[in-house]
Amino acid sequence: MIRTLAVVGTGLIGTSLALAAARQGVTVHLMDRDEAAVRTAAALGAGVPGPPSEPVDLAVIAVPPSQVAAVLAQQQALGLAGTYTDVASVKAEPERAVLAGAPDPTRYIGGHPLAGRERSGPLAARVDLFQDRVWVLTPSRLTSRTALDRALALIGLCGAVPLVMQSRAHDDAVALTSHVPHVVASLMAARLRHGTPQAPRLAGQGLRDVTRIAGGDSRLWSDILQANAGAVAGVLTDLQADLGELLVALRDLAGPPGRRSARSMETVVDLLDRGISGLDGIATGHPGHPPRSASVRVRIADRPGELSRLLRATAELGIGPEDAEVRPGTAPHDDLTVRLAVPAAVAGPLLARVTAEGWDAENDGHAAGVPTA
Repeated sequence: MIRTLAVVGTGLIGTSLALAAARQGVTVHLMDRDEAAVRTAAALGAGVPGPPSEPVDLAVIAVPPSQVAAVLAQQQALGLAGTYTDVASVKAEPERAVLAGAPDPTRYIGGHPLAGRERSGPLAARVDLFQDRVWVLTPSRLTSRTALDRALALIGLCGAVPLVMQSRAHDDAVALTSHVPHVVASLMAARLRHGTPQAPRLAGQGLRDVTRIAGGDSRLWSDILQANAGAVAGVLTDLQADLGELLVALRDLAGPPGRRSARSMETVVDLLDRGISGLDGIATGHPGHPPRSASVRVRIADRPGELSRLLRATAELGIGPEDAEVRPGTAPHDDLTVRLAVPAAVAGPLLARVTAEGWDAENDGHAAGVPTA
């Protein structure tokens, strides 16, 4: 159980978890070398500014990966808390540095909540930022049971879903699922500087989707990429090989029609098909997004606009067209059955919403594509 908490670093993540803990009645102490950030977080209701007068149950080190070990060692020497965790998105290098230099590594467990926003700083914080999100814990060979239990308690306070991994496995995974996507988004966004003056007027949702995450803090992201450089380079090398094959095929297809190779079109189609196949692994939820572990079936009339009305009614619960599967009836003009894949915590509110709007609905108990026991 956590009664007192210290958060060192009142940016987006630190302030968000402080808000969540404070809402659950935990006494939270806010610390940051930026006094304005501390006062802003306190004004939002995240806790009280300044260090505690006596050790707290748990301290969260919410600083960039390269600073975790130094800040942890400093705060352990000052006796800030009984146990410590961090929220950096790279785990192996901070763990190695903590084991080598912290006064008491047994009191520390690595952590990484897979949640965030394009904005940074305490004003971007949200009390529900971690709700139903995966929160990875990476205990070292020295981590104590108390440190693990308190980190799990924090995850519970924030409404997140714990996942225990080894630090190296974590870093390899997020290189593919988070770090390289950010690099690719930045590369694409940087290309926009070389477009024609008319290009921004033609920007559609596809471009916005691809470049959305490129607006992150460049200093923080350069720190992340440095800390996980090996794993990121490995994924980019594989991506480079795919791009090389695609370039050869596209250059062939750009030639005279009579000289184009059928193999080149096969290469392009194969890449697109592999992309579609790769999406299957994240269709029912993945790190950084609420896992779709339940589903709700809704019957709607087979008439124009009814499906759009249903999707508008459920949009504020985080449900979109990608979460819907439509099944027609056996005869023309039969009702349609819409199966909505949702996080388990959303199934109840969704049922209440759609029935209040006049639709018949029931809880399926599991999401489409998610096997039941």
